[in-house]
Amino acid sequence: MRYLHPAHDEELELSTDDVFINPGYFAGESRLDTDLSPPDFAGGSHPIVSANMNAVTGKRMAETMARFGGLGVLPQDMELATVERIVKHIHAADARYDTPLEVSPRATLRDVQGIIRKRAHDLVVVVDDQRRPLGIITHSDLRDRDQYTLASALMTPRLISFPVGVANRDAFLQMDNARVKAAPVLDDEGRLVGVITRNDAVRLELLRPALSASGDLMVAAAVGISAQAPTIAAQLVEIGVSAIVLDTAHGHQRRMLDAIAAVKAIVAGRVPVIAGNVCTAAGTKALLDAGADVVKVNVGPGAMCTTRMQTGVGRPTFTSVLTCAREARARGKHVWADGGVKHPRDIALYLAAGAARVMIGTALAGTYESPGDVKEDKDGLLFKENYGMASGRAVSDRHGDQDAFERAKKGFFREGISSSRIYIREGQESVGALLVEMITGVQSAFTYVGARTLAEFHERAEVGVQTSAGYSEGTPHGAIRR
Repeated sequence: MRYLHPAHDEELELSTDDVFINPGYFAGESRLDTDLSPPDFAGGSHPIVSANMNAVTGKRMAETMARFGGLGVLPQDMELATVERIVKHIHAADARYDTPLEVSPRATLRDVQGIIRKRAHDLVVVVDDQRRPLGIITHSDLRDRDQYTLASALMTPRLISFPVGVANRDAFLQMDNARVKAAPVLDDEGRLVGVITRNDAVRLELLRPALSASGDLMVAAAVGISAQAPTIAAQLVEIGVSAIVLDTAHGHQRRMLDAIAAVKAIVAGRVPVIAGNVCTAAGTKALLDAGADVVKVNVGPGAMCTTRMQTGVGRPTFTSVLTCAREARARGKHVWADGGVKHPRDIALYLAAGAARVMIGTALAGTYESPGDVKEDKDGLLFKENYGMASGRAVSDRHGDQDAFERAKKGFFREGISSSRIYIREGQESVGALLVEMITGVQSAFTYVGARTLAEFHERAEVGVQTSAGYSEGTPHGAIRR
């Protein structure tokens, strides 16, 4: 990457809002000629990672991220038994079809309401004792019915289903013709395997799943930097995670360096170790020297983070990633950009600065796949709650084994928002919809620069600095003026 005016621009500390990418010549035929595969380690068709936040990544998020080519990182606050259960589920999940929601004919409307918003496909399949579909239930079937109405009375007789292996195009056209959004997928004996949606049939043409060497969907897990880090990491590797993320707000410290060395001594060569967060070349060098395979970059830009307002510490995002990526690149290593993503442009700019992957939190929190229940405000709008991992709420949960007095002391040191409503937006209720929006934006950015791979994109990107007015004129402003 080079600056448009290097003598001036190199001296500035810049956020992603402060910069833009200058277009160049593209010799390819289409956006689909691009390859967004991350260069840090094998697995995945694109560089998006869901953040290890309690309100962002759980079983559904990690499974769906992997199915659509990304990587989910389970939070460090999870009990190992919970992580093991989730990893087993993800490894058993189909790499192509979404996990079905199913009930028996004897279930009630109340039972259906409890699960129908657990997946974005809005489809509950009524099955017999052999898991053969009898009918389907969608939200439209729940209106004006008693809470204890049986599923057998709610369901619509199955209109359409597909065999395992159906071509995406055929599935889409049949659903489009039948005017249904989703349909069950069945094995050779007619048993329920999964669900495919009309939109997913198209998305699966653009994104290939992130699979481990054994063919399972990939999932990573975060670990704190306590003395138990090496023991926990060893157990996580045995459970089957594809990467370990050593995570703390301030990564350039002795405890982190000790944790990296101890964890690497146990898991070296089995799974990559990602460590962070830092925002300086010195911090990056220290973590890499300690044995980290990848360094996680940024301090304080997350939507739920108050670190910069509480402490004054941090660094503008674009400069932070650029500086750390240069240090890592000189050593043949990579960095992840963590936090601060509001639009697909931010992802493109992080990749231009040299990031191998981009970690996203709040932007993914308002989806059906994120943990937590869907709630409804007084106006009938749907939302989920989100909170920072250094917030008082998260700190209290993390130290639940301590007495109330010790938890109260630790609660003074909070650097995050404890509760925020993230509304579920029409057309963007699913991770798949958001990922396609992000990835197609990045693919277009590649063509504007004239690149086909992440390495070429970083090499060819020319970045300029803009005023706040320059940024504003690039935002949508086509609303009718009265």
